[in-house]
Amino acid sequence: MGRYIGSVCRLCRRENLKMFLKGDRCYSDRCAFDRRGYAPGQHGQRRRKFSDYGIQLREKQKVKRMYGLLEGQFRGSFSKAERARGITGTNLLIFLERRLDNVAYRLGFANSRAQARQLVRHKHFVVNGKKMNIPSYLVKVGDLIEVREKSRKLAVISDAMDAVVRRGIPAWLELSKEQFRGTVKAYPTREELTMPIQEQLIVELYSK
Repeated sequence: MGRYIGSVCRLCRRENLKMFLKGDRCYSDRCAFDRRGYAPGQHGQRRRKFSDYGIQLREKQKVKRMYGLLEGQFRGSFSKAERARGITGTNLLIFLERRLDNVAYRLGFANSRAQARQLVRHKHFVVNGKKMNIPSYLVKVGDLIEVREKSRKLAVISDAMDAVVRRGIPAWLELSKEQFRGTVKAYPTREELTMPIQEQLIVELYSK
């Protein structure tokens, strides 16, 4: 399966938004987006005009890259959101937030979603007492996510938990830092998702 292995800082610059893809580095003065806040490439500083389709495509690419998904995975999440009750765009964002790799990142067990995905794949977490290595697993209300006993001394996890104070824990999650565990108190609401996302543009793009 193909995956992006280039510089993730280029992705932030392309979407003209700091997406915090490199975790703690994004808060430092080494952040490439802060140093070169224009699109990558030799023509990156030129002003570009986008068509309606281009605007919709950039919004879809932004959200897809923010959560670290491939096109097929993202389209699958959209199809699931379309079939669910409620507003399709809001459903899509809630499904993305409920992914286990995202929840591990939100709880502060990892510095980025990419790092959280790797930790999930290597079975460093248990959900409701069972080992789980599927990053796309959708957590439910009441689920208990814990770092495995033997993984609690890993430097990447302890460093991430020290740094989580900077970004905070969402209100729909509850973290017990001493016990290396988090609980899903509720599903996130649209108002709690504060990243600048216009999900309606994604719905319009896929509805063509």
